[in-house]
Amino acid sequence: MTVTDVSALPPATGGWREGGPPGRRAWLGQAEPLPLESGGSLSGVRLAYETWGRLAPNASNAVLVLHALTGDSHVAGPAGPGHPTAGWWDALVGPGRALDTRRWFVVAPNVLGGCQGSTGPSSPGPDGLPWGPSFPRLTQRDQVAAEVRLADALGIGRWAAVIGGSMGGMRALEWAVGHPERTGSLLALACPAASSAEQIAWGSVQIAAIRTDPGWRAGRYHDAPPGAGPHRGLGIARRIAHVTYRSEAELAARFGREAQHGESPARGGRFQIESYLDHHAAKLARRFDAGSYVALTETMNGHDVGRGRGGVRAALHRAGMPALVAGVDSDRLFPLSQQRELATALPGADHLRVIESPSGHDGFLLETEQVGALVVELLESAG
Repeated sequence: MTVTDVSALPPATGGWREGGPPGRRAWLGQAEPLPLESGGSLSGVRLAYETWGRLAPNASNAVLVLHALTGDSHVAGPAGPGHPTAGWWDALVGPGRALDTRRWFVVAPNVLGGCQGSTGPSSPGPDGLPWGPSFPRLTQRDQVAAEVRLADALGIGRWAAVIGGSMGGMRALEWAVGHPERTGSLLALACPAASSAEQIAWGSVQIAAIRTDPGWRAGRYHDAPPGAGPHRGLGIARRIAHVTYRSEAELAARFGREAQHGESPARGGRFQIESYLDHHAAKLARRFDAGSYVALTETMNGHDVGRGRGGVRAALHRAGMPALVAGVDSDRLFPLSQQRELATALPGADHLRVIESPSGHDGFLLETEQVGALVVELLESAG
């Protein structure tokens, strides 16, 4: 690589930038400032979203799908201009699939605070420059409040179902508890009622990795040249996170102690597992924004449906709609005990559903046949 060959260098931010290809996104601009749980407000809010299918005349067939930390609105469809990756649940959305678009109108927003078209740290603030460190700290309730406005704009008074896993499951729970009259049914996958001390610890270590990168520049890095942003810190955060997303048994079976092809760990080379983590770190730096990673991780750390509602059990008692709760048997980030608490406390849930997978937390994304069966079961209860 020469000094002029910048194509191999990671961009300052991998988030979608104004003027970039829109892909299949639509946008909702919100004229009124969004009141925040902290007591302030956020002006100029815009949500990117995608839809599949057609909304029924009485708007009774709308399903809301909510993404995880590094996901976005692109639930289904190929990679292409505007979409750096293929749909993260592509096998579930389309004619004849679990979310059958001949019957259901599927809506997927990019979360507030995200970086793929919605307002977040990398998007323009009031002065036209990226928000950066001025972006306010959010909660799931703030994010759901923005999504309520999206539902209103689309003419959807009540979702037939709200579906989410991991961080998306946290928001799904907030919909069910905060807006039960607008949530016809609920599927909460691989998520807790409140983040635990260990989960907060994992998140805080990842945030520290990003903030200690010299390229972070106190959060004002978005105009840095390629290779000068906080991609190293973001890469470390991704490596840490990815280990928590997969199971020990899977990593042992896939990689063991094998050296990367052509390399010798004894001579400074890498093990296969190190190469695997390096690969995922490099990929994320090209499609995500470090500021959004920090902002969304902080939001996840603050997740607690019982906050100000008399505790978790009292809060979940508000959500009387039909509900399915599922966890992954090998998940070491959000273990089954947390989903068992949800299944016990939600009035509309019968029993915990277990997704069998060697893949750990990521099983909720990878085991599409099992997840699809849960979606079909949920939608049958929704009519």
